Amino acid sequence: MAVERLQKILSNAGIASRRVAEEMILAGRVSVNGVQIETLGARADPEIDEVMVDGVPVLKGRYRYFALHKPAGFVTTARDDLGRETVLDLVPIGEIQLHPVGRLDLESEGLVILTSDGHLTDLLTHPRYEVEKEYLVGLDAMPAKRDMERLVRGIEDSGERLRAVSAQEAAAPPKPMDVEIDFDDVEDDEEDDEQVTIVEPRPEPNAWLILTLKEGKNREIRRMMAAIGRDVLALRRIRIGPLLLGTLSSGAFREISPEEVDALYAAAGGKDRNSK
Repeated sequence: MAVERLQKILSNAGIASRRVAEEMILAGRVSVNGVQIETLGARADPEIDEVMVDGVPVLKGRYRYFALHKPAGFVTTARDDLGRETVLDLVPIGEIQLHPVGRLDLESEGLVILTSDGHLTDLLTHPRYEVEKEYLVGLDAMPAKRDMERLVRGIEDSGERLRAVSAQEAAAPPKPMDVEIDFDDVEDDEEDDEQVTIVEPRPEPNAWLILTLKEGKNREIRRMMAAIGRDVLALRRIRIGPLLLGTLSSGAFREISPEEVDALYAAAGGKDRNSK
């Protein structure tokens, strides 16, 4: 695409009329590739250059955004040196260069955002923006009242202060449907000497909590629960800012709507793409 004046790019993107776009430029609200622009003669190539208004990309249509229900056992990275399966293996959408927003440890499941928008990633993961993340936590037993208060007040661990915004008792989530196997239909293979590994089922949680965090330090919830003497038997992230996991089944993904993307930007203190 040809190089164009910034006010035309903003107008074509539906951000503002050309007159209002000129006012935004003169007010220093527009940047190109990280450089603040304050003159009306500036130009950019919308196919190559990163044009932002108030720190929010103007042409978010060039990016893709997906919500994934990560199952346990998948690594939340784009690549893994150990050859383990990553969350990107669950979203086969071609050559688009996606990356996960933040981390969710190997044993945990739940909502993960995958995108090609690095700026939104920075907003959602930087501690200063304090975007809330909500988790459903299954425990061996319900913590005592004083321990619930400690979770919110804060717990010192390895030189870090770990704390939840809120901690509330929750109902057990519905169990996934059991898959029935008709063993009469399974053919015996006498020549198959491969050993079958029997995986012991994990204990069922006896209590459930909803924990809301803002910082998301490494394995924060598991460390907090260990500090109060509780075992985490299940951990599922169910919300990132305004985005909910909802009924998305384990291993499934969906594209995030433009309205949801705007809401994520707004949650991190940015403005949506239609801000004038």
